[in-house]
Amino acid sequence: MSAAVPDGLPVSIVDLFTIGIGPSSSHTVGPMRAARAFAERVATDGRQPGTVGCTLHGSLALTGHGHATDTAILLGLAGWTPETVDPDKVPAILSAIRETGRLDLAGSIPIRFEEARDLRFDRSFLPEHPNGMVFRAEFAEGEPIVARYLSVGGGAIVEAGVEPRRVNMTLPHPFSSAAELLAIGETADLSIGETMRTNESAWRSPEETDAFVDRVRAAMTACIDRGLTGEGELPGGLKVRRRARAIHLGLVTRGRAIQPSDVFEWVSLWALAVNEENAAGGRVVTAPTNGAAGVIPAVLRYYETFVADATDEGSRLLLYTAAAIGILYKKRASISAAEMGCQGEVGVACSMAAAGLAAALGGTNAQVENAAEIGMEHNLGLTCDPVGGLVQIPCIERNTMGAIKAINAAYLALRGDGSHVVSLDAVIETMRQTGEDMRSKYKETSLGGLAVNVVEC
Repeated sequence: MSAAVPDGLPVSIVDLFTIGIGPSSSHTVGPMRAARAFAERVATDGRQPGTVGCTLHGSLALTGHGHATDTAILLGLAGWTPETVDPDKVPAILSAIRETGRLDLAGSIPIRFEEARDLRFDRSFLPEHPNGMVFRAEFAEGEPIVARYLSVGGGAIVEAGVEPRRVNMTLPHPFSSAAELLAIGETADLSIGETMRTNESAWRSPEETDAFVDRVRAAMTACIDRGLTGEGELPGGLKVRRRARAIHLGLVTRGRAIQPSDVFEWVSLWALAVNEENAAGGRVVTAPTNGAAGVIPAVLRYYETFVADATDEGSRLLLYTAAAIGILYKKRASISAAEMGCQGEVGVACSMAAAGLAAALGGTNAQVENAAEIGMEHNLGLTCDPVGGLVQIPCIERNTMGAIKAINAAYLALRGDGSHVVSLDAVIETMRQTGEDMRSKYKETSLGGLAVNVVEC
């Protein structure tokens, strides 16, 4: 099943960039939101539930322990959201539930919850999507409440069998393809980023949207800075040590702009810092997913640090443009690694970041579209094969590669006039077809690739 957004359903920038917690948007953030939505449904039923349970299916079952899906379900049932839960307090919250065998459903209804009984891992796939969850609440009297949720990428969830709620609004400049974006630019004399910002006025004022983008930028910056100070081993048992702090100290000691490698070493460091923070369960921005959360922040930091005439408006334009490109992938393919492999995560992030940087550097719409195309073209076929089901190997380093590729793609596009043989729409369709052809063992199941060829310690 494709998780492409239904035709005509508008997508906002707030759907592309959400502030949550690691390590995975599809396996942590999405399941937490689904569990909370189900908990609220049960809480408003009026009956006291006897038992509440969840069965994880497909990729969620296969890599759920490594992606903290089990803890996400507990947190969501207890009423927490990815946006509001304090990552530092998560261990204590989980410990209290597991030690007492009780949780407050939706934060208000005490129930007995035995994790071994009430949270099951079923490797069979639901027909609708590789990331499926079935929730069930039993009562002393009356029918149970049952709901099937799908985590479709980037933390977004849908309820299986339920028609998406249609939003009764008309965007000033609706688009579902890069060709339409370019045509809007010609007729309305708008950049791709300006088109995105104008469309957001259907939801809120331009000032409110700018404020949201500034919060996203601040959260990305804070995540890099936290990652530069973290030490020790990442959780999960692979004994992967955090490297960002030591690398940072080495670069600071050496000084900046001494060697030709300095720029890409700093960019790689910033991406590394974000994804180590994500792997540790810290606060990150899905951009467009958690597994690819380091690419856009690293490219944004590159712009703000190494571009002499960088401005706040340039940073905003970078993020608006990146969001417009991300929407194309959501509408025409998917950003779920369980459907597309890592080309749908790091590949999409690279494409978004390349377009954003090209725009911030003054590129034309044609050059921006070209940058986005280059960014994806050289990530086609990228598999998702996390060792141990953890968002660590190869995910952390893969973000550093994606950030460097994005910068390279932007400058390649800016050296041309925007004309090129392969269009962005063509490369998105190629990504979609490649994802459908890719065997499931290479799509976030840890049944193939590095996941089976690297011996866990």
